This record gives sequence, structure tokens and C-alpha cells, in this order.
Amino acid sequence: MTVHFIGAGPGAPDLITVRGLRLIERCPVCLYASSLVPEEVVKAAPEGARVLDTAPMTLDEIVAEIAAAHERGEDVARVHSGDPSLYGAIAEQMRRLDALAIPYEITPGVPAFAAAAAALKTELTVPELCQTVILTRTAMKSSKMPEGEELATLGKSGATLAIHLSVRNIGHIQRELTPLPAYGPDCPAIVAYRVGWPDEAFIKGTLSDIHQKIRAAKLTRTALIFVGRALGATDFIDSRLYDASHVHVLRPKRKAAAS
Repeated sequence: MTVHFIGAGPGAPDLITVRGLRLIERCPVCLYASSLVPEEVVKAAPEGARVLDTAPMTLDEIVAEIAAAHERGEDVARVHSGDPSLYGAIAEQMRRLDALAIPYEITPGVPAFAAAAAALKTELTVPELCQTVILTRTAMKSSKMPEGEELATLGKSGATLAIHLSVRNIGHIQRELTPLPAYGPDCPAIVAYRVGWPDEAFIKGTLSDIHQKIRAAKLTRTALIFVGRALGATDFIDSRLYDASHVHVLRPKRKAAAS
């Protein structure tokens, strides 16, 4: 048997990959967190499948279910939201499976930051303005941030920041980034709430007023915060990718027309 860690995407059932869906359709055991993965996704599990909501379960209980499936020789679809490589808590599960000699594979999914950028019709990297995106979070009730990964440090880059799991920490984000030269009080900030779900919403503002707007909207969870000068930028140069003067192996220099 094999445990399949599957990225289900940010919320919309049709954003799961074809591979991920096909795996769910054939696995007799399916584990998912109902608070993060739409029920429509796991409804694709085969008739009679053991489908369990892991939201109220502990890591030990989840691993016990997988171990029992291993004893029965049944494949497991372990479905995670977004892409499991980012804040998916799969490392601790894989460590347990390695210790038990239970095989597993990972199927990637659409990450929330990419789905949010698509919904916003925004490119997060803009020529000569910002060419770097940093995916990060802030420390709250979860594990602390490693030294050197504080917002005040990361913010020195001027990158587009995609800050996860931190909407209740917006005051801290505001205080850390506003004094930095690359950002400042007028820097665009966008909060993406429940991207891909029916109640998806976006709150747009700046570092100076985004805190107030979030409080007014009463958002406390399931939100992603973007901060950066690339957001909604319009005054920038065209990239050289399609520039007529840019010659490369697939677009060689054209010969001048004969007079």
C-alpha cells in the first residue's frame, strides 16, 4: 500500500490536480480536514471508502489510522489544503511513517498565494520593481519563528510578502513593516480571505489602514496577507521576454528585408 499526501488546492473543488483527484477516486481510505478541504473533494472517494475528518484528531490518532490501513493493505489518500509542502504539517507525519516503514508519495496542489494572485489578476513579480516573493508567517500560538526570519529582517529585501496564518497578528505586521524604506505607510496591502471558497473575499488597503479594515470585517482566521509595491502596480517597464530586440535560441535575429 501507499499513503498519498495530496494537495487539494485552496478551496474550489475544481482546482485539485487531475492526479490528485484520480488518487482520491481509487483509495479505500481518505483522511482530510473538513475545516480546510471542501467535502466535495473527498466525495470522489470510492463507494464504501473509510472517509475520516482529521480536524478533531491528534497526530497519534491519524498515524494509527494509516498504520491500520497499512496492515489491511489499503492505499490512503491523505488530503491537505493548498500545496502540502507549505505549512502542511506533513514532515511530522512522514517522519512517523518512515519509522513504521510505511511508503508514501506526495502529489502537489495549487497553493493559496497563487490562487489569490490569480483571483486578484495580479502578478507578484514586476520587472525592475520586485522580482522576489517571500512566503512566511508570524509567531502566534504555533511554533516560534527561527532567528533571522522576523518580518523586520525579511522586509529589508523589499520583496512581495505573502504572510500566512497571521491575520490576528496584523498589528504586529503593520508595526514591523511600516518603518522599512521598501514599504512604508502607503505600501499596498491585501488580505485574501478563504480563497477559492464560495465566501471568498479580498480587502485592499495600505499598511496604514489595513489593520482597521480587517478589524471592521471581523476576520480572525483563514486569511492570507500580501504586502508589497508590486501589488496593483501599473507604472513599470515591459519585460524583455517578448521584446522585439531580445534575441534568443527560440527567436533568432531576423534578417533585414531586401530593398
